Amino acid sequence: MARNSYELGLGLSEEHTALADSVRAFAERTITAEQVRAAVDAKSEAKFPEFWSALVGQDLLGLAVPEAQGGHGAGLLGLAVALEALGRTVSPGPFVPTALAVAVLAAADSKVGIEVLPGLLDGSRTGAVALGQGQFHVEPDQGGYRLTGVADAVLGGEHADVLLLPATIGDETRWVVVDSADVTVTAQDSIDVLRGSARVQADGIRVDAGRVLDGLDERRVRSIATVVLGAEAVGVMSWCVSTASEYAKTRIQFGRPIGQFQGVKHKCAHMGIALEKARAVVWDAASALDSGDTTADFAADVAAVIVPDAAVQVAQDCIQVHGGIGFTWEHDAHLYYRRALSLRGVLGTREDRADRVAAQALAGVTRASVIELPDEAEPIREAVRAELAPVAAIEDEDDQLIALGDGGWVQPHLPEPFGRGAGPLEQIVISQEIRAAGIAMPQLLMGGWAVSAVVGHGNEQQKQDLVVPTLRGDLVWCQLFSEPGAGSDLAALSTKAEKVDGGWKITGQKIWTTVAQFADWAMLIARTDPSKPKHEGITYFVLDMSTPGVTVRPLREMTGSALFNEVFLDDVFIPDENVIGAVNDGWHVARTTLAGERVALSQKMEAYASDSDLLAFVAGRELGPVGRFHFGELIAESQAIDLIGSRIVLKQLSGVDVSTTSSVGKLLGMGLGQSISEFVVAELGAAGAVAIPGQPSDKAMEQLIAGRATTIYGGTTEVQLNVIGERMLGLPRD
Repeated sequence: MARNSYELGLGLSEEHTALADSVRAFAERTITAEQVRAAVDAKSEAKFPEFWSALVGQDLLGLAVPEAQGGHGAGLLGLAVALEALGRTVSPGPFVPTALAVAVLAAADSKVGIEVLPGLLDGSRTGAVALGQGQFHVEPDQGGYRLTGVADAVLGGEHADVLLLPATIGDETRWVVVDSADVTVTAQDSIDVLRGSARVQADGIRVDAGRVLDGLDERRVRSIATVVLGAEAVGVMSWCVSTASEYAKTRIQFGRPIGQFQGVKHKCAHMGIALEKARAVVWDAASALDSGDTTADFAADVAAVIVPDAAVQVAQDCIQVHGGIGFTWEHDAHLYYRRALSLRGVLGTREDRADRVAAQALAGVTRASVIELPDEAEPIREAVRAELAPVAAIEDEDDQLIALGDGGWVQPHLPEPFGRGAGPLEQIVISQEIRAAGIAMPQLLMGGWAVSAVVGHGNEQQKQDLVVPTLRGDLVWCQLFSEPGAGSDLAALSTKAEKVDGGWKITGQKIWTTVAQFADWAMLIARTDPSKPKHEGITYFVLDMSTPGVTVRPLREMTGSALFNEVFLDDVFIPDENVIGAVNDGWHVARTTLAGERVALSQKMEAYASDSDLLAFVAGRELGPVGRFHFGELIAESQAIDLIGSRIVLKQLSGVDVSTTSSVGKLLGMGLGQSISEFVVAELGAAGAVAIPGQPSDKAMEQLIAGRATTIYGGTTEVQLNVIGERMLGLPRD
């Protein structure tokens, strides 16, 4: 049985899924609640927890270490997958600090790893990396250095045998490997009561030159730390999301589960959204570092913007959902909150993290969200390219549209002859090759939904009469679903369809109908049996918009234009042959179409303000500190949405149900354009309120006003949150 997208976790491959399942099962068996609570109540932190030998025996510390260095060669991504699963246990002990030290040592081009790594990999020694406040300085000393300085908040530093310390050598920061016996280590009172931090002080200790790590600058160490600590933070978030959701399903207040209340449901949905974003950016950063991509540090900086604050917020929300019980010492929620705060603290301030992303974006650094296709894509690509060549050579635009429609290229996921019966992999290849050939595709708009419904549920005559000309670009469609009294609640519609000789007489009113004034045909749902429950007794029709009794009245929007319309249906006759599917089964037709089989390659609302607009606006513009901060956050958000889209496609290639994750991507994409246009207008000041020559005033104001629609049509933000809460997290319907 296919797994739900939400259940997969950070990794996507079968190997990573198996690894996550294995680590999670081990952790649940071995790291018991009694052991965790004993560590909480202990007067001092033990160097090794009771489960240490069993955990080390899982051979996880060597996941990121190349096989030539005694590890497993699974890379940072393999380690991140394991750390997410382990992070759900909020386990005490030195595992994560040691795993970070191991990952940094493995990435360095230094012989010191040969000396230090074996003891760390077999668990006989532990390590820590100084990431918090502080810096060390060196003075040359007979082929080595004298190291002096102090570092605070060294995660796991109290009991670490091996310490990696940042030192200023010349005009750069390098990392020095020292033994804890050579420095002064002082335990510090930490907000995390399960994993301590320490102050490390060196007073002129001698360090051999061979213990300075080569091939690693401060930025790369920070990137590795972002992945390792970020992966554990994702595990913290995962526990918080599932625990809060389960509580919301079972906690009864006012006679029903609290998960039915929209406020609680939306809070849990936002938690799930934050988790998916965090998974996406950590996955990308780990993958980029493993592959040696030149933009790997940029990917890690994006993760640093997204994950630490999201983990803290999700942990806070978990406590909030639990109410009073969540604020007790006995409940574990505060342990996860403390862990999230500790991880965020050592990764730097929010302003610094956002500024790093802003600086790189302003310098022209971008990271394309490229989907690496399997080897079997190449023969598909060759065949697609050969078949598209004569289509691309057609000069007449109308003839080319006919060829595209008849060839199944417009909606390739549809079955032949209307599509190509293309699976996810072939759909991706077709999209790439059409773009590469410079072919302009017809814009079906609502026609894409109509085609899916008719192909999925219509008869052969309906398919020939409606699907073929639509795919050729000859028909424009609108959708007559929403009503003044129903809005997004389509099951509450009141438009009536009364059976008459040879067909149906339709009476009612529809609203928010896009392009109805230009449409040739409409999808229409109407109530045909009012005696049945509200989700039943509905029939799906197709309506010729030139039929007598159809009145279209454009609705002037806040932009001043009229894209939407209200449509009045006064005794409109629809013949029996225009019923799609069975009578009274329209709800099924409307919800269950072939559209779900289509690969969505983008989650963004490209018709509105985009990251391209954002980058064009800031080019050559002097941003203040606040502006740079918000700009960095927007770039990180945009990148996260792209990555969620890539992960959706990769999951589809693996046969995973992506419906819930798609809702997350859609919701985030809906809001991105609004946030970008709001940023631009705010930065413009007066030019954002009035048209000023030489300023991008008109476009900015237009995008700002028009963008308010993105979180309303197609299902409002609130409806999307309900969908995510109910379908992804299993919360009860209201």
